[in-house]
Amino acid sequence: MKLLWSVAAVTFVLDQLTKWLVVHVMGLAQKGEILVFPPFLQFRMAWNYGINFGLLSGERDITRWVLIAVAIGIVLLVLVWLRRDPPGRMGFVSAGLLIGGAVGNVIDRLLYGAVADFLNMSCCGINNPFAFNVADIAIFAGAIGLALMPGKPEGKNGS
Repeated sequence: MKLLWSVAAVTFVLDQLTKWLVVHVMGLAQKGEILVFPPFLQFRMAWNYGINFGLLSGERDITRWVLIAVAIGIVLLVLVWLRRDPPGRMGFVSAGLLIGGAVGNVIDRLLYGAVADFLNMSCCGINNPFAFNVADIAIFAGAIGLALMPGKPEGKNGS
């Protein structure tokens, strides 16, 4: 579990640090867009009041608190699952990524009322209108890792 908490802490700090630097220090909230490596990478400010791609962003106050509760619930379920069926080193890393990212986005919702998304990537003539953040990457990678990491093997008789 120490590995899980270490990865979660590093993920959380990296997420919050990048958001603070881009939004506040670089002034993305006022500028709206900063070209970093066009057309492949730009910082594009997007306040996400819902879930991925802005889904469920209609009732902002209700959605905000529901999504905070869902994120905390998922974190608690993952922790219970890991205690009951420890997945091994890579499983704990994956869980740390997921938990650190989820907590990072919860902090955004508490501080700003929305998640600060700023990474935008386009390629090959496709203009991607969506933005994401470090927490989103960590949540995605962590969820995939947990889905692929088996628990400890059971005995030959299935018990």
